[in-house]
Amino acid sequence: MIKADDCSLDPSALRSVEERARALLNRAEVWDRFPTPIEDILAAANLRVEKKCLQDADGFMAYLAGKAAHIATKAAETLSAVKSALTKVFGIYDPGDSIIHIDDTVSGSKQNFLKLHETGHHELPAHRKMFRFFQDCEQTLAPEVADLFEREANNFARFALFQGGAFSAMAADCPLLIKTPMKLATKFGASIYASAREFARTNHRDCLVVVLNRAEYINGAGMRASVRRIEPSPSFRAKFPIPTDEWITLDHPLGRLLPRHGQRMVKPTSLAMRDLNGQRQECIAESFDTTHNIIILLYPQKALTTTTVILPAGFKQAGNF
Repeated sequence: MIKADDCSLDPSALRSVEERARALLNRAEVWDRFPTPIEDILAAANLRVEKKCLQDADGFMAYLAGKAAHIATKAAETLSAVKSALTKVFGIYDPGDSIIHIDDTVSGSKQNFLKLHETGHHELPAHRKMFRFFQDCEQTLAPEVADLFEREANNFARFALFQGGAFSAMAADCPLLIKTPMKLATKFGASIYASAREFARTNHRDCLVVVLNRAEYINGAGMRASVRRIEPSPSFRAKFPIPTDEWITLDHPLGRLLPRHGQRMVKPTSLAMRDLNGQRQECIAESFDTTHNIIILLYPQKALTTTTVILPAGFKQAGNF
């Protein structure tokens, strides 16, 4: 199933979040330093980081027991629920002690984003105030408030990690190729997943990033991969319908982009997609297997200034493709 939106904010909220992130980067003096110096940002925020396996429910329960009796009691009464929830928790912000707990079983680049996400909770005044309040009582944040806080913290982390518009400015001067966000990921200390999304989200050219979960083989159905995220550039969204397919199979137009037989990358492949006017547009797509996800970058051929790609005869179309 395609993941729910995790970043959209109204313009005023986004400006407020970015102002807080910019102020922290100014205090940390990290502009134009690469990869983005996460530890200096944390120091400027007066935050400490503790790494532990947050998937270890017993260890997390021990941590709760040291915080407050009523919290530990409440958690103990719902231990099975806690264990289930912890399979999806990779970072925790403790406002009382100004500590961030990060799951050390995830990659270093993902830890960077998690640290900045939790720093966002610390630096955004409404977050810090609410987190302290709910830490001292037996209530929990309303789902809609929690969702807003997560989207605000994600945008704080994006701005800090990619140093405002530095990433998009560099990407604008680079080729429209999947290797571009891969190289920029290394430069900024980000994951390929986050960099590919940022590449599409902030690009001035028409392009679309489709993030797939790991491919699997289904008896009688063959190879398929579920769609995790779809990230269009603003100009792509204005010209093309956004795909809504939840699964990519081998007979899907993007099926040829599923790496097979140990492949890590599928070279540029031609296909066609219909624009909002119903006109058939020749496109190019390529993919990379990060081992955690399959990243597909798709863009209209006219977005390039050179190279002519011939659409294979008899190419099968489905959906918007």
